[in-house]
Amino acid sequence: MWVGVWLAFMSAPIGDLLDGSHTTEATVLGWIGLVGFVTVYLALVLRHTARPMATATVYSLLALLAAVALALSLTLGSSWLVLFVYVSVSCGATLSLALATWAILVTTATMTVIGTHVAHVGDVVPGLAIPALLGGFAMTGVRHLIRTSVELREARATVAQLATNEERLRMARDLHDLLGHSLSLITLKSELAGRMLPDHPDQAAKEVADIEQVGRQALADVRAAVSGYRRMTLPAELAGARTVLNAAGIQADVPTEAPEGLPAAEEEVLAWVLREAATNVVRHSGARHCTVTLEACQTLDGRFLELRVQDDGKPRPGAPPAPDPGHGLTGLRERLEKVSGVLEADAGRKGFTLTARIPLIPDASGIPLVSGP
Repeated sequence: MWVGVWLAFMSAPIGDLLDGSHTTEATVLGWIGLVGFVTVYLALVLRHTARPMATATVYSLLALLAAVALALSLTLGSSWLVLFVYVSVSCGATLSLALATWAILVTTATMTVIGTHVAHVGDVVPGLAIPALLGGFAMTGVRHLIRTSVELREARATVAQLATNEERLRMARDLHDLLGHSLSLITLKSELAGRMLPDHPDQAAKEVADIEQVGRQALADVRAAVSGYRRMTLPAELAGARTVLNAAGIQADVPTEAPEGLPAAEEEVLAWVLREAATNVVRHSGARHCTVTLEACQTLDGRFLELRVQDDGKPRPGAPPAPDPGHGLTGLRERLEKVSGVLEADAGRKGFTLTARIPLIPDASGIPLVSGP
């Protein structure tokens, strides 16, 4: 629509061809030149806004427009000087801002010089020079708006894709941590119930009831994770870690209380770390004893709240010195990075140690608080 507005200026050369002031040959050549000029102008401007052309093609078409405008203005009279306005608009629509500025100024100056020889200078400057300048520079603004709109749409599409990927990662982390913990506990209790069933049916029934409760809780957690409203808490995970370790026959030394005043995001991250660590101890370590500590510590980088899970399991024969990060540890590192925390894993001869640290900052009352990202 913006490009079509400028076609109104074509009334001058069309009227010049229709008034019969030229010879038949000149009129025919004028119509051919006018149609060709408009075709090249529309192809250049409209195709460039939708699908950019090669630089050489743009320069060639601009040179062709300028040549046709120059030839028709010199041969058919002042009514054809308006073609330079279209050359100016084409420069603004296709060239870079710096190059378009010079091209518009040169086009306007050329039109003015030619106009002083075929018409009165007072008719050329206000009637054509000003539209050529304003039209050319206005088209650079329109081109900038078009480019900005395209970039904005692309940025929105990128943001939407990133949000989708982040949600997929969240779902993968949550389901891995949730189902790994719950299914490990269900497996342990099922094996325990199977061993108790012949001689201790009452205790086996109790274990089966616990299995049912864990299964229902796992189902509720999965539903909450899918909906995005589920929140982990340290007290609940401390109790859960103690339960799953004892069920596996591992002596558990786990704190009974969690620090108070932790922000929800930081507490949830530590809760995920504790759940994943306890699950890994049960599934992979073969340990007899596991110690969980949760306390503030001072390092060279400042004060941190440190969660440490250490077991006395033996590494498997032929196992690498460093643990395979897998999905679990990778997910924990991603969670900790969001709260400026760090995760360390150490597989030594005396067992495996997983340490998570979150930076602490004191508030005005001197009570340590967990810092944000």
